[in-house]
Amino acid sequence: MSSFRFYLSIFLRRLPWFVLIAGVISGIAVAVAMTLPPSYVSQARLLVESQQIPGDLAQTTVQQAAEETLQIFETRLLTRANLLMIARKHNVLEGQSTMSPDDIVTAMQARTRIKRSSGRNEATLMTISFEAPTPQKAAAVVGEYLSLILQEDSTFRTERATQTQQFFEQEVGRLSEQLSAQSAKILEFKSQHSDALPENLEYRRSQQLGYQEQAARIQRDLVTLREGRDRLVKVFETTGRLEGGANGLSPEEQRLQNAKSALAQALTVYSEEHPKIRQLRAQISVLEKDALATGDDTSGETDPAKALLNVQLSEIDAKIQDLTDEQASIGTQLAKLDESIAATPANALAAEALQRDYNNLNAQYDLAVSRLATASTGERIELLSRGQRVTVIEQPAIPSEPTKPNRVRLAIMGIGAGVGAGIGMIVLLELLNGTARRPVDLVNRLGITPIATIPYLQTRRQRRRHRAALMGLILLIMVAIPAGLFAIHQYYKPLDLIAERVMNKLGIRGN
Repeated sequence: MSSFRFYLSIFLRRLPWFVLIAGVISGIAVAVAMTLPPSYVSQARLLVESQQIPGDLAQTTVQQAAEETLQIFETRLLTRANLLMIARKHNVLEGQSTMSPDDIVTAMQARTRIKRSSGRNEATLMTISFEAPTPQKAAAVVGEYLSLILQEDSTFRTERATQTQQFFEQEVGRLSEQLSAQSAKILEFKSQHSDALPENLEYRRSQQLGYQEQAARIQRDLVTLREGRDRLVKVFETTGRLEGGANGLSPEEQRLQNAKSALAQALTVYSEEHPKIRQLRAQISVLEKDALATGDDTSGETDPAKALLNVQLSEIDAKIQDLTDEQASIGTQLAKLDESIAATPANALAAEALQRDYNNLNAQYDLAVSRLATASTGERIELLSRGQRVTVIEQPAIPSEPTKPNRVRLAIMGIGAGVGAGIGMIVLLELLNGTARRPVDLVNRLGITPIATIPYLQTRRQRRRHRAALMGLILLIMVAIPAGLFAIHQYYKPLDLIAERVMNKLGIRGN
C-alpha cells in the first residue's frame, strides 16, 4: 500500500509533465482526426482465365503463370508515367497544382492498394482499390487502372505471340537460304568431280575392266599382225612369191578382200559412226572402183608379186598403226579411270561431309517449319482472345459513403498515444533521478536503517501556488494547442493537407 502511495505521489508530482505531453499529443491527434477530409474508396476485381481452347488441340505460344502475369501488370501499372498521367487527367489530389511530380507519385502510390490471391486448384484474382477525396475520382482512377491493365494484357500477349511467329519466320528464311547455299555447294562439288564420285564407281570399274580387256586384245592383234608381216616378208624373200599367191587374185582384188576383212573385224568392236569404220568403207569404195577400172590388165607391171607384197605390207602397217593409236587412246582412258578411282575415297568423304551438313540443316529447317506452324496457331489464338486472358469480374462502382477516416477510432488512438507518451516521460524522468526518497532507498543503497523519517510538509501557500501552476498549465494547454493548430491551419497550411502529406510520405492511410 505504501508503494502505491509512493508511486501516486510521484505521478502527482510529475503531473504537469504528464498533462503537457498527453495534452499536446491528444489535442493534435483529435484535431487531425476531426479535420481529415473524407476519403472514398472504389475497387475492382480481376480474374485470370485459362486458355479457352484445350491445350491438347492447340497450344498458345505465350506460356506464363497467372501469378507472374499479374505481377508484371502491377509493376507496369504503378510506373511514374502512368501515375502522373492519371493524376493530371482527373486532378485526383487536393492541392495537386502545388505538388511536385515526386509528391504526386508518392501520394498516388500511397492511395493505391493491389491485392493478389492464388493457390493450388484456385482461381488467380487481383483486387485493385484507390482512395480519393471524391467518389467520382476514386471510381475514375480505378477505371483508368482497369483500362491500362486490359490494354497491357492484350498488347503483351499479342506482341509476344507475333514476335514468336516473326522469329520462326526469320529462322525458316535463314535456314532456307543456308539449305540453298549448301545444295549449291553439293552441286558444284559433284560438277567438279563428276568423273570421280562414289555413285558411279562400279560403272568406272566395269569400264576399266572393259578397257583392260580391249587393250589385251589389241596387244594380241598387234603381235599377230607383226608376226604375219614378218612371215610374209620372209616367205617372199625365200620363195620369190607371196604366201597364198596361187589363189589367182589380182593385187587390187587382194587389197579389196583384205579391206573387207578389216571392215568385218572392225565392226565387231566399233559402231557404224566410228571414224575407223568410215575410213574402211571409203577405202573399200576406192578399191572397188580401181578393181573395175583395171580389170585383168596387168601388162604394165614388171613384178606383180613385188607390187602385191608392198600393198599387203602397207595394209598391215596401216592396221598396226590403227591398233597402236587405239592402244594409246585406251591407255589414256585407263590412266584417267585409275586417277578417278584413286580420288573417289577422298571425294566420298568430302561429299559425305557436305551431305551431312545438308541433312543437319534440313532437320533444323523441318523443326523450324513445325514450330512456325505452332507459332502461327498460337498467334491466331491470341488475336482471337482465346488464350489466357485477364477479365473484369467486378467493375469499379462510385461509393455512396466515405470509407475513411474513422474519426472516433483515430481520436481514441491519439489520446491513448498521448497518455502513453506522458506516462513514458514520467517513467523516464524517474529512472534518470538517482536521489533517495524513501527509507528503503537508504537501506538498499547505503546499507543503514534510519531511526525515523520526517515527511516534507508544504505550506498552504506552496500548495496554492502548485495548484495554480497546474491549473494554469492545463488552461495553457487547452488554449494554446487549439490556438496553435488554428494558426497553422489558417496561416500556414490546412491541417488536412499536412496530414495528407505526412501519410503520403509514410505510405500509410488512416482508418
